[in-house]
Amino acid sequence: MAIIDENIQFDADKLTGCVVGIAADIGKHDSGMHQHKKGQLPYAPQGCISFALENSICILPPTKAVWIPPYTQHRAIMTNVVAYRSLYFNCSVFECPTSITMIEVETLLKALIDKMAHWEWFKPEREMKNTTALFWEEFYAANRLSFQLPLPSDRRLKTFCQQVIKESYLVPPLTQIAHSSGASTKTITRLFKAETGMSYQDWRQQWRLLKAIELLSREMQVCDVANWLEFSSDSAFIAFFKKQTGQTPLSFIKGHTVTPN
Repeated sequence: MAIIDENIQFDADKLTGCVVGIAADIGKHDSGMHQHKKGQLPYAPQGCISFALENSICILPPTKAVWIPPYTQHRAIMTNVVAYRSLYFNCSVFECPTSITMIEVETLLKALIDKMAHWEWFKPEREMKNTTALFWEEFYAANRLSFQLPLPSDRRLKTFCQQVIKESYLVPPLTQIAHSSGASTKTITRLFKAETGMSYQDWRQQWRLLKAIELLSREMQVCDVANWLEFSSDSAFIAFFKKQTGQTPLSFIKGHTVTPN
């Protein structure tokens, strides 16, 4: 069985296969924070997946897949994702990446992921060998990307970090986050610089970019995204998005081929 729904209890670590795949149609789902003994490669050709990781957040738009190493704490939040695919690998058998890695999914790799996601869970290893070898060849040849944003770890920002992954949360200006955390704007800026490598203002701009990608991946209109993210105008949002990605929001909606600078 590889095709699952909300009524099927699934735990990849309880299955003995060196490669385990699943295929599912998912509307809205929150996995909660968890980890696997196996390494995982999630992918969805439509919709958008948001990840909360141990010290960062990650947006997975269409045409991208992300490698999550074994024992990495993560939480996946999906909205209007269809044809979800996920592969789990026993990393004592394969030479798996040891860090979180996002890649561009081209035509051949997409076909391999789809094929492997539909494999029976007890498929003999000898029947998987050639396809799996080709998968890893394509994986390591794929373009690397980054839609990942580090999170601060200071206890004063714990509530903020819990809220930032929420679908409807809008990251506030510096003065508001300082007030809610009980710290000065100077302290917040210092904490973000020390723990994320960015000032709060720069961090917030990167968050706005990730959120824009998430909303556009759901096929939200450009004007609605600009309004939701509180840009002064549609043109201001379009200029910001193009500066960061090299593409207009409309080009992204049509092609989903953003490559960050």
